[in-house]
Amino acid sequence: MKRNEMREQAFFLTFENLFEINDNLDELIALYSDNVEEVCDYAKEVSSGISGKIDEFNEIINTYSKSWKVTRLPKVTLAVLYVALYEMKYVDNVPVSVAINEAVDLAKKYAGASDASYINGILGSVAREK
Repeated sequence: MKRNEMREQAFFLTFENLFEINDNLDELIALYSDNVEEVCDYAKEVSSGISGKIDEFNEIINTYSKSWKVTRLPKVTLAVLYVALYEMKYVDNVPVSVAINEAVDLAKKYAGASDASYINGILGSVAREK
């Protein structure tokens, strides 16, 4: 499986987990594996890592967002941002520029052009501060 496909799986799990009331990621991974495809280790690692960093990522997004705060963002946009922020901060073998480009590509595929621009702006600001 290619890295962008693994990242897309992490995005799917993260997105779905934003709707889960009980927040049981293991059940979600099992459900995904049973009904869609086997979840790769990278997607498990990223989606699990994101679960423990939501407050940190929300603070980052709120700091750099000029228009919309986390509470008003579409869940697709949030999921893409969470995956990219996790990769930028906690995955050493993914260059920051790759995390940003892949996030923009995911947004173009699953959200809209304005979402992709918004995501690029937020992540670009984070990268410049890093």
